[in-house]
This record gives sequence, C-alpha cells and structure tokens, in this order.
Amino acid sequence: MHVPRVRLPRPLRPLFLLALGFLAAPVWAAHGYALWGELRYPADFQHFAYVNPQAPKGGELRLVSNLRVSTFDKYNPFTQRGSAPAYLSNLMFDSLLASALDETGAAYGLLAQDVSLAPDRLSVTFKLRPEARFHNGQPVLAADVKHSYDTLVGPYTSPAYKTILEDVAGADVVDDRTVRFRFKKFNRELPLTVGGLPVFSRAWGDEKDPKTGQRKGFDQVVMDVPIGSGPYRIGPVRFGKDITYVRDPKYWARELPVRRGTANFDRITVKIYKDGTARLEALKAGEFDLMRFFSAGDWARRVNGKRFDTGELVKAEFTHKLPTGFQSYVLNTRRPPLDDIRVREALGLALDYEWMNRQMFYGGYQRVQGLFGNTDCAAEGPPGAAELALLEPWRKQLPTAVFGPAYRAPRTDGNDSLRGNLRKAQALLRDAGWTVRDGALRNTKGDAMVLEYLDSQETGARTVTPWSRNLEKLGVQLNFRPVDFALYQQRLQTFNFDITSLAFGGTHNPGPEYADLFGSKAADTEDSGNMAGVKSPAVDALIARMVGAETRPEFLAACHALERAITHSHYLVPQWSASTHRMVYNAWRLARPDTMPPYAAGEDWAIDTWWSKP
Repeated sequence: MHVPRVRLPRPLRPLFLLALGFLAAPVWAAHGYALWGELRYPADFQHFAYVNPQAPKGGELRLVSNLRVSTFDKYNPFTQRGSAPAYLSNLMFDSLLASALDETGAAYGLLAQDVSLAPDRLSVTFKLRPEARFHNGQPVLAADVKHSYDTLVGPYTSPAYKTILEDVAGADVVDDRTVRFRFKKFNRELPLTVGGLPVFSRAWGDEKDPKTGQRKGFDQVVMDVPIGSGPYRIGPVRFGKDITYVRDPKYWARELPVRRGTANFDRITVKIYKDGTARLEALKAGEFDLMRFFSAGDWARRVNGKRFDTGELVKAEFTHKLPTGFQSYVLNTRRPPLDDIRVREALGLALDYEWMNRQMFYGGYQRVQGLFGNTDCAAEGPPGAAELALLEPWRKQLPTAVFGPAYRAPRTDGNDSLRGNLRKAQALLRDAGWTVRDGALRNTKGDAMVLEYLDSQETGARTVTPWSRNLEKLGVQLNFRPVDFALYQQRLQTFNFDITSLAFGGTHNPGPEYADLFGSKAADTEDSGNMAGVKSPAVDALIARMVGAETRPEFLAACHALERAITHSHYLVPQWSASTHRMVYNAWRLARPDTMPPYAAGEDWAIDTWWSKP
C-alpha cells in the first residue's frame, strides 16, 4: 500500500490532517508491512507460493552445523559470551512478522495479526494473535514482547542489537495483546526491524539467584532451556557431538498462511565435526543428509564416491538472487600502518584474484566489488546528481576517487597485470614513506612493515599464501597466525588483530545495521561489527541518509554514495562470492519443492520447506 505524501510546513500539518479527517487514521494498516509499495501476498493468502502446503509431517533431517565453532556451551543465543547451537534461534523463537523467501523488503504477520504505522510514522503498533502460545502453554502477551525488546537492548546482549535499535525510543504495552514501539525519528525500516526481533517468555530464566534472592541477570541465563513460541523445541543433546530439535506437534501457528507447508520434519539433528575432512567423509559415509559447500576445491574434486554413483547422494547447484555480500579481508585501521589509506590500497593491489580463481577455485567464484553486489543498491559508473548532492559536503574528508567511477577491484588479466599492480603499490607505499631497505619495506624510522593475518583454522593459510607471496615482492611480511576459535572470537571482540577474513552477509534493503558495521560509535564499542574501525563523519551521515530516506530514489542515492565512500577508502580487500548454493543432499531420504525461492539461504530453505520421504 503506497500512500502519497504532501510536504507541508510543520505547523500546518495537524490542521490539514484534521480537516481531512485523517488525524487518527494510520498511514499503514495491514496484515504485513512493505518498505516500498504493495505487499506481494494479499490479506487472504493461504500459503507462500514456494511451499508444498500438503507436505507430509514426519521423519528426520540430519545436517551439520553451519558455524565455525566445534561445539556449544549455552542455549542462550543472545548473550555475548559462549557459543549457542546452530539454528537454535530460528527454530525456537517466533517474531511479530515473518519474511517471505520470494520477496524483499516485506514481512507478514506471525505473532502479530496486523501492523499499523502511525500518521507521523513515529510509532508502529502490533496486535497479537490470541492463539499465540509459548512452549510452556502460556499466551504470548504484549508484556513478553516488551520484555524481549528491553532485554535485547540491555547490558548483556550483543551491541549489534543496541545499534540497529538505536532509533527506537521504547516499547509500550497498550493492552494485553497490543504493543507499540516508539521511534526517535522516522526510519522506514524500523517496523520491519522491530517486527523481526525474537520474542521470548518473561518466564525464561525466571529463577532467583540463591545468593541475592533476586532474578538473575540475563547473562546468567545460560543452560536454561529457552521458552519461545517457534515450531521446534530442544530434544536429545550429546554435547560435543550433536543436538536434536523436536517439532512441537501442537505448534500454535502450524495452520497460519506464513507457516503452512513449513517445519515438516519431526526431528532436525545438527551434527558437529571438528574439521572439514571429517565432515566430508561423514557425508560420504551417510552419517547425515544435507551439506552446503563453501570450498570450490572440495566441490570440484572431492564430492564423489559410491553413494553418489548410486544416486543416493545428489550434488546440486541452486541459482539464487541473493546479494553477494562482501566477504573480505578486513584491515584494522585502528593500527598503524593500516590507518594510512595508501598502505591499504597497496595491500589490495597485491592480491591476484584472477590467478587464484583459475588455479585454486576452478573458476567457481566471482570477485566481490562492493557492499551491495547483485542488488539495486550497487553503485555504477560516476556518481549522479543525487549522489553528488550527498557527497559534496564531505569532499574534503573523502578520497578523491569517490567522485569518479564506481570502485572495481584490481584485475590481473586483459590489459592489466600483477606486475603493473605491484608497481602502483610501490608508488603508493613510497608516497606513504615506505621504501625497501636491508631486504624489508621500512618507514623513515627504520621499522619494517610486518603484519599478522589472524584466522581460527589452519586451512585459511591456503588462500592467504598467494597474497603473502606477492606482498613479499613489495617487502611486506604477512605472518599467518592460526588460533583456536575461542581465542579468535575474543580477539575479534576486542579488535586485537591486524588483518582477518570475514564473510559479511548482503541485503537488498540496507538499514541501521550498517551503523554497527561502519559507524563511528561502533568503532569504539567492543564486540560491535565495525571490525575495520571506520570512524568517518561522512560515512555516519550517509548511513543516516540511507536509513532515513523517504522515497526509493532517495534511498538508492544514499546506498550508492555509501558504497563509494567505503570501497574507495580501502577498509576492505574484497574476496569472492558464489552465485549458486552448492549442496549435497540424500535423495533417498529427502523430498523438496520443485524450485527454490530466489531469496532463500541454502540450508534454511531445506530446513523450512523440505520434507521426509516415507
């Protein structure tokens, strides 16, 4: 539903609205919420188009953890310390709204039966379904929604929640089944943001601390079984080996349009293996039914064997329309010499991606070019008038290249070569005060440029070594430092690294979460997403304009400008992405819909919509 807006002087707006009789009418009231224009599914829709509404219930899905951690030590996925089991949050916690996998920028009522945006767009109200129930049988009430919000922005959870909810002034209980979120300022995405928050019962962790007699802090809610309202509960657990989620046969939302045809397995068992080799061999031995592959080498050379020959295991690639994301080498600008843009650009010029894709990846990847690849937010060519209007006030604080063509990662094929790129890198380093003396690249003080690449697994050395060899030609020493995951996580949380590799997920509708990734405030907040340490008033302003855009053209202009500012500042050395989900599944045990929805994320599609063969 698109509501045309008329710009009026602020003092006249209330009188104008009153005269039209619109003062109390919401600007949006529907069974869902869309950022721009119409919802794809009408109010009387029966199910999403990509599900099988007659899919049988039963059987078991056995898969492997999609996390880098080798085990888990808590059931609370929201606190900072420790590691929770894979998939727990999505399986156990419902939210007010649920997204469709064939539509972007929209969501439909799950816990909420309707959503209303206030005329001034500074609050959104959700009416809860009376049938909504937690696993303990208690109704889901507005007080539980408020409790969940207050807890997530409290002192014991990831700072990312505080960042993306920074513009939320608070949550109010209107009545037992009506909750209202108030906003500090207009932000088109906030109804989706608050609508997507996990909702849990006030009774979760309600036991009192024996020492103080007070309710224990949320950070002390560790192994307490979560009380959510999702389709699954925790079943049998073998710590260090696997966890099984058991479908709730009385799941309150099983016949809702947003849930029909989903959550079809009676049991979902997530197995844990300590390394990739053991995981791959276990797949070939039939120990589990589904695995997504991220290694092009494994996919090209090692996915074979007897079970593939018989047709039991099927190797398939599913094309998607997901954003590429921006998997990258992250350069920590809090540390010299990475605080110098010339040094950062020089390091990027030494990466020979074309050689790596040809020799190591079997041509299986495409180079990441920016923050918003495969979306309308990706910048192209030189900036247009709307983008320039946003960038010009910051011209003195932004690299000159921002005002030219959109960033494209250096190439080493065609008219370009690694030798030519290394010459450009030498010139940049020389301009930054670094020259080769006594066999090493040194600054004016005589200090050698020695950097450390931090990883949580030794296998990362394979892709870093070619880059390291090229850096040696410049006199730069890049040391590979593998550490166990617990130490790796702790060092990332405290920004104690020079360079690391991270896969950042993409989105068609970037919003306040980018303040956590690149905002100045997040740069000084431990455990935030701003790994590169970006502290730029220009970037802060562009994120604010992107989040606060009132029209889609304004939004796209801000996205394009932000991507230019980040990419041309060389905070990240872009890596690679795949345009397909590479998955192996057991065709004798699993059945699936004919086509994959375009915005589905690999295993989530299978967990959500596949079913067990009899």
